Amino acid sequence: MNFREDSEIKEPLYMFSQSSLTDIILLLLIFFLLTSSFVTNFGIRVNIPQAESSVTTDANQISVAITPAGDFFVEGEQVVRTELPGAIRTAHQNKPNATLVVRADKDARVDDAVRVMNIGRALNMNIVMATEQN
Repeated sequence: MNFREDSEIKEPLYMFSQSSLTDIILLLLIFFLLTSSFVTNFGIRVNIPQAESSVTTDANQISVAITPAGDFFVEGEQVVRTELPGAIRTAHQNKPNATLVVRADKDARVDDAVRVMNIGRALNMNIVMATEQN
């Protein structure tokens, strides 16, 4: 049963509105940008020792990672052993009230961790040893 005359045949609408899809993509983008900034991602893989209790530190920290091979990373940048005091001093000048977080691998030498702690103590910094909670 055709209620229209042959001259009034309408063409189907081929245009698709993408405004709602654009809104969803924008909201997802904002969501992922905001949540990704809360994740602290250290680029150096270090198996830190485990402890029964842990204390969280604020964002005002200077991270020094020590690998089992004896490599030092200050704020993610690899530093030679002889340049370690200067690198920590420079990082301390950029963040004057920062806490020194020592992220030593559990297979690293204790002497390397003590060396970093002595440099932090000479700069009158608060020193924290990073551990994972059991």
